[in-house]
Amino acid sequence: MSYTNRLLRGTNPSFTSGTNGLNPLIPLDVSREIIKSATQKSAALTMFKKRPMSTAQQRMPVLSTKPTAYFVNGDTGMKQTTNVSWENKFLDAEEIAVIVPIPEKLLDDIDYDIWGEIKPEIEEAIGVALDLAIFFGINKPSSWPTAIAAAAIAAGNTVTHGTSAVDVAEDLNQVMAAVEGDGFDVNGFWMRNSMKSVFRGLRSTTKEFIFLPNEAGLTDTVFKGSLYGEKAVASMSGVFETADTDATYGVEAQGANGVELIAGDWSQGIIGVRQDITYKLLDQAVLQNASGDIVYNLPQQDMVAMRVVCRFAFQVPNPLNRINTNSSTRYPFAVLRAAA
Repeated sequence: MSYTNRLLRGTNPSFTSGTNGLNPLIPLDVSREIIKSATQKSAALTMFKKRPMSTAQQRMPVLSTKPTAYFVNGDTGMKQTTNVSWENKFLDAEEIAVIVPIPEKLLDDIDYDIWGEIKPEIEEAIGVALDLAIFFGINKPSSWPTAIAAAAIAAGNTVTHGTSAVDVAEDLNQVMAAVEGDGFDVNGFWMRNSMKSVFRGLRSTTKEFIFLPNEAGLTDTVFKGSLYGEKAVASMSGVFETADTDATYGVEAQGANGVELIAGDWSQGIIGVRQDITYKLLDQAVLQNASGDIVYNLPQQDMVAMRVVCRFAFQVPNPLNRINTNSSTRYPFAVLRAAA
C-alpha cells in the first residue's frame, strides 16, 4: 500500500486524483466539510454574510450621498433636483495556507484515520487566521479594510468595562447605544469566553438573575447563546487572548484595555469566498521558513506534507444613513474594553 493510500486509509472511497501521480487521493467531500466545520469555529465565518467570488476582486458600490425630497410650491411650482452618489469598495481575495508535514513512519505504524486527526486542526487554523485578521488586524492583508476593533475605536464606539455606575449590563447597553447612534441595529455579540461567567453572575439587589437562565419563553440568557435576545458567541480559540499579547496589534496596550466583547450589525460584514479548500501532497519538496532556512527536506527525511490553500476576502461597506452621515464617526460595530 502506497503512503498516499495509507494517509487516507479509512476515509470515503470516492477520491479525486492528482495531476502528476504525486498528489494525494483526496476525498471529494473534504472541502465542503472543512468549510462547514470552520464556520462553526470562526466568529467571522459564523456571524458575517458569505458571498462567492468569481474573480480575485469584486467591486461593491456603496451609497455615499442620499437623495433629498422637496415639497412643491403651489400648483405650478418647480420640482427640485437632488444628487445621489456612490463610492466603490472592494472585496480582495487573499490566500490562507498551511503545510502539515508527516513522517512516513507514522503513516506506516498508525491503525486509524490520520486525516480525521489532521482535519480539525486545519479547520481551527483557518478560523483563527481569519478572526485574528478581521477583528484585530493580526497578519491582516493590506488590501483588507481596517480591523473591526481598531475601526470601532477610531469611530469612538468604545466603552470601558466598569464605566457605568450600575453594572456590566449597563456597560453593554452603552456599547449597543454606540452602534445605534450610528444608524445600525445590534444583532449579535462576540466575546471572550470568560465573559459568559460575568453575565451569568449578574444579580439584582435582591439576588434575582439579571440575564435569566434559559427557560421556556425567556430570551435574555447567555446559557443558550444570547444577550438581550440577540445571538451571542463566545470565543474558544484564544483569539482575544492572542490580541492581548501580540506585538503587531497596535490598537491596544498589551494586556491592558483589551477588547472583551464586540457588538454590532453583523449584516454589514461580508466574507468573500474565492477559492474553497484545495490540497496537494508533497513528497519531493524542501520546506523553508520565512528566513529561508530549511526546516524539512521531505525525501531526505522520509516525510510527506499536506499543503492546504484557500482564498477569502473581507469588507465592511458601512453605507451612509440618515442618523450619522459622517463616515469617520459612523461604524456598525462597537467594543467593550477591559479597564487598564
